[in-house]
Amino acid sequence: MNIHTEILAKSEQNGRICLYQHLKNVADVARVVANYLCLDEKVAIEGALLHDIGKTSPLFQQSIISPNRKRPGAVFRHEIASLFFISLVKKKHRDAVIDMVVAHHKSIYKDARELGILDLDDNMEDCFMEHSRGFEDWSHIALEILESLGMKTHVVSLEEAEENYGYVIDYCENKSKGCSEWRGLLMAADHMASAMETEFEMPLDKLFIKPDLSFYDRRNELYPLSLISADSAKKHTLVTAPTGAGKTDFLLRRCQGRVFYTLPFQASINAMYDRIKADLSDTDAQVYLLHAASNLKVEDNKVEESIMQRHVGASVKVLTPHQMASIVFGIKGYEAMAMDLRGCDVILDEIHTYSDVMQSIVLRIIEILVALDCRIHVGTATMPTVLYEKILELLGGLEAVYEVKLDATTIQSFNRHQIYKLDDMENAYDVIASAVKSHSKVLIVCNQVKRAQELYETIEYLYPDVKKMLVHSRFKRMDRARLETDLREDFNKLENASCIVVSTQVVEVSLDISFDVMITECAPIDALTQRFGRINRKRTRETIGHYKPIYVIAPPEDENDALPYSLDVLNATFCVLPSDGGIMEECHVQEMIDKVYPDIDFHNIDYTGVAFSNGSWLMKELCHYPKSVLLEALDINSAVCITEEDKEMYLSANGLERIEMEIPVSYHSMAHRNLDQLDKGTRPFVVPNKGYDKEKGLLPDMCKTEYYQSFEIL
Repeated sequence: MNIHTEILAKSEQNGRICLYQHLKNVADVARVVANYLCLDEKVAIEGALLHDIGKTSPLFQQSIISPNRKRPGAVFRHEIASLFFISLVKKKHRDAVIDMVVAHHKSIYKDARELGILDLDDNMEDCFMEHSRGFEDWSHIALEILESLGMKTHVVSLEEAEENYGYVIDYCENKSKGCSEWRGLLMAADHMASAMETEFEMPLDKLFIKPDLSFYDRRNELYPLSLISADSAKKHTLVTAPTGAGKTDFLLRRCQGRVFYTLPFQASINAMYDRIKADLSDTDAQVYLLHAASNLKVEDNKVEESIMQRHVGASVKVLTPHQMASIVFGIKGYEAMAMDLRGCDVILDEIHTYSDVMQSIVLRIIEILVALDCRIHVGTATMPTVLYEKILELLGGLEAVYEVKLDATTIQSFNRHQIYKLDDMENAYDVIASAVKSHSKVLIVCNQVKRAQELYETIEYLYPDVKKMLVHSRFKRMDRARLETDLREDFNKLENASCIVVSTQVVEVSLDISFDVMITECAPIDALTQRFGRINRKRTRETIGHYKPIYVIAPPEDENDALPYSLDVLNATFCVLPSDGGIMEECHVQEMIDKVYPDIDFHNIDYTGVAFSNGSWLMKELCHYPKSVLLEALDINSAVCITEEDKEMYLSANGLERIEMEIPVSYHSMAHRNLDQLDKGTRPFVVPNKGYDKEKGLLPDMCKTEYYQSFEIL
């Protein structure tokens, strides 16, 4: 057996692993994934063994040993050379194996860099000749590696290789529209194996474990949803209940398989991840977190968990819908996401809190999830009737959806807030002074980062001896993680002592804190109701029937000051709220919401070029769109910046260290602004040191560049 350890799959800089070992690792993962999907594991293994065998070519080996010695204009795609060996595979397996190999890096057509196989076949003078240089000299090495891995081989002549290439071109040109499960399988296996090899033995036994969710079969009269049966033959779920009614437990009780749990903000999914992981700690379930800063939640820098949370097969994965939006826009890897989701339970919690654009995307996600045979469970405290009915329609109507709502008497027991209206923030300072004097915990919520920072500076001046914090999304991720922990574990647990937290919308959803007094700028009624849930949140027999004050500041007159919200929606919301200490009655919340949102525009973004619509895949198989399509649609935390002082450290840091330094920002606020942008990691923009403060985050007024003017949301 000759495994040719001198033939590398990865360079020294990327871990130096030999091709034999990499192919074996990918095949091991592919077999597990195929068995889970009930696909032919023999095909999966064949595709895994062939996918990178073209790296045997000296053209590739030279490129990783001496990348700067590449011939000007030379192009070599190892996946194309790998397909020269497709005739080693049984005829009935070949099309599936081509799906696995030909596009595991590039779209076959209209690739962003025009490096797809059809792009190159059209644009290169002779694509086959370029990729088959010296084929007779290196093909026998490829065959020896494949034989060592257990694959039956025969000598492949240059003529046979060209015939194979021609077959692949014809196959790709005649591809129909769809989503290739085989491509998704290979990409998932390749990415997971690449991340795990060189670190530790691959935990294949931890993939695709159905979680034991019996922990959530618990009853408590304080949480009325716990008293309602989750048993129903209906596939999907729509639960409407106030914050604190036991919605999370009920949604998890409805799940039958692996679970994807989505929430809108990083802070909320961090908190949910901690909660579920603790709840299931005595089971075999693998609980992982998926978002840009998820590695920061890995205790003791456990490499295994750091890798697993980014890939397929988790028992429970906690994420935002942004991670699933790739399947709507056909971004690279969407097939792997679709494959991982197929047949799973997907919880969409607090769907109403999303922006108009994200709400429209989530509706498209629901459409795709239905096509992927997922069981979909939607939980909400507040939702416009028109949105509720749209979701009900997408899920198949009353015949397919288990609707759960609380009776009016039970809902009334969740009344806990007295509402006061203020003309402006100046009128709130007496409220703050009184709350501090009475040792109350005060939460102040602004709609724009800049206003939150300015208010925090005032609070610093007025109350130097009071415990205080500012939290929003424009912090370095390591600082944001620290703030979230301090907010839950320190500020939230204070007793008989005052504190003041100034925040933005990031506190709205699933952050388990309970303060005594809120002062908030007016927000849309659904978002505002969520904010209210951070006050008097703890539900005990003693707190039922007791109320705590919330002060809502009137909307501004200028539309720019109303951003990121519509001024019309803010004015409508302010009108429907109680005043002068009136009780915010939960039984009237739906009526209030429907007055503010009599109609919703579900077509408020350009869906040109989406991957899926009206029950069908619209994109040609083995193709994908560039990531920019998704970024332009979302424009939420779609770029990052770092400070000048972190620049050199960022360049030499590993992936986790880089994540800690990054500050999430809007891509459109950064692009075309003549800023230094690194070509490492996630290509961060570099901002001056004076533009960042550890307590206040990104500081617009301390930077001279124009783009900071648009850092107003979250």
